Amino acid sequence: MVVRLFKKILLLLLITTLFSCKNKNENTVRTTYIGGQIVNPTVNYIIFSKGNEILDTVKLDGNNFFHYKTEKIKTGLYFLKHGESQVFFIEPGDSLLIHLNTIDFDESLAYSGRGGAQNNLLMELYLMNETENQNLQKWYALSSTDFDQKIDSLKAIKLNKYEECIKENEVDEGFKKVALANINYDYYSKKEMYGAANRKYPEKFSKDFFDYRKKIDFKQNELKFYYPYYRFMNRYFENMVCSEYANKKPIDRNSFEYNHRKIELIDSIVTSDSLKNSLLRYNAMWYLLNAKDAEEEAKFFETYSKMNTDEKNLLEVRKVFDASVKLTKGNTIPNVAVVSTDNVVKDLQSIIKAPSVVYFWTSQSATLYKNIHNRAAELKSKYPEYDFLAINTDTHYKKWRETVKKSNYNPVTEFQLENLADAEKKLVLNAMNKVLIVDKNGIILEGKTNMFNTNFEELLLGFLNR
Repeated sequence: MVVRLFKKILLLLLITTLFSCKNKNENTVRTTYIGGQIVNPTVNYIIFSKGNEILDTVKLDGNNFFHYKTEKIKTGLYFLKHGESQVFFIEPGDSLLIHLNTIDFDESLAYSGRGGAQNNLLMELYLMNETENQNLQKWYALSSTDFDQKIDSLKAIKLNKYEECIKENEVDEGFKKVALANINYDYYSKKEMYGAANRKYPEKFSKDFFDYRKKIDFKQNELKFYYPYYRFMNRYFENMVCSEYANKKPIDRNSFEYNHRKIELIDSIVTSDSLKNSLLRYNAMWYLLNAKDAEEEAKFFETYSKMNTDEKNLLEVRKVFDASVKLTKGNTIPNVAVVSTDNVVKDLQSIIKAPSVVYFWTSQSATLYKNIHNRAAELKSKYPEYDFLAINTDTHYKKWRETVKKSNYNPVTEFQLENLADAEKKLVLNAMNKVLIVDKNGIILEGKTNMFNTNFEELLLGFLNR
C-alpha cells in the first residue's frame, strides 16, 4: 500500500515537472511542488523555511507522506526541518521529491524529480565535508605544504563531481554559485582550522598559506545561512581575534573581551548589512547564552545594538539578553510552572527544598537522556547534599510519564514543563545539557553550565564549602 502511494506521488511529480518545464518558457507564474516521505517521523509535520523565516508547515498524512505546492518560491537555498534540518536548493517550477529516515537523517536523505540531481550533489558534498572534518585533526601535525596537498586532492574530487553534475543536468546559475561556495568555503575552513591548531607554531606556515583570504567575499547575502560559508566566516573571525592575543595570554572564548572584539571585527570588515547582521546576531546569542557577568552582558548588548541594523534581530537578541541576565549568579530561579508525575501543577521554586541541580531532557534522543540521567545519578551518589531535579521539555504528558516509569527514574524528582514556550524564554533553554545550580532558597549559584563540564564537580564542592 505504502509503495503504491509513493509511486503515485512520484508519478504526480513527473507530470507536474512536464508542466513546469513548459511554464519555464512562458512569462507566467510557475508552481513549485515539493513532496515525499518521512520514515520513522518524530512529529506529524515538516517545516520549510528560508533562513530564519518559516515558509510553511506541511502535515504528514497517515502514511507519513507530504505534498506541498507554492507559487511563492524564489530561486535559492531553503531549509527542511523535521527534528533535524538540512538545506536544499530549489527554483520556481521544480518538482522535488524528498525521502528521508529520521534514524539516519543526513545519510538517508535523497532527492528525485526536477531539481533532484542538484540537491543530491549538495548532500554528497555535505557528507564528504563532515567525514573529512572528523578526520582532519590527524593532519594538523603535517607541514603546511603537505597539508595543502591533502586538502587540494579532496577539493579536486569535489570539483570533478560538480563538473559531472552540471554537464549532465540543466542547472541554474544560482546553483552553480552555491555548489562552488560549498566546495571553496569548506576548503577555506580546513585551512582556518589548520591555522588555529598551529597558532603557536608560526614557522610551520608557508608564506602563501593564507593567500586564500584575499578571495573571501564578505557580501554574499544569498549564502548568509549556508553552513559552509557561515561556518567559515565564524572560524575566520575567531582566528582574527586569536591572532591578536599572540600567545601572550590564555584565550577564553566565553570572555567579554574575546567576544566583544569579535563583533568589532565583523562590524568593520563585513560590507553586506544583511550578512553582517546575521553574523552579529549569531555571535551575540552565543555570548549571551554563555556569559556569567550581568554588567559585561549589558556592555556587550549596548555595543551590539549600535552595530545591528535589523530590528527583528535586535528584538530577538534583546529578549535573550533580558532572560540571560536574570540567570546570572544571585538572582532567583525563574518561577515557571511544572507538572509532577502524579499530574499536579507546581511552581518550580516550590519544589526546591535543598541545594539543587536543575537539569533538562527530552525523549527525542534516548541516548542523550539516558546519559544525562546516568550522570545525575552518579553525581547524586557523590554529593547527596544536592537534589537533582529532572525537567522534561516534551509536550506529551503520558509518553513522558511512561518513559519515566520504564526507565525506573525517581518519580519524586521528575517533572515536565507545563508551558514550554514560556519556560524556553525564561530559562533560555538553548541546549539540552543546560544545568542550573541553586541554593535551598532557589537563589542561582551557577546559571550557565552542564553536568559534563570538567569543572562541574569542582563547582558543586565549592558551593558546599562556602
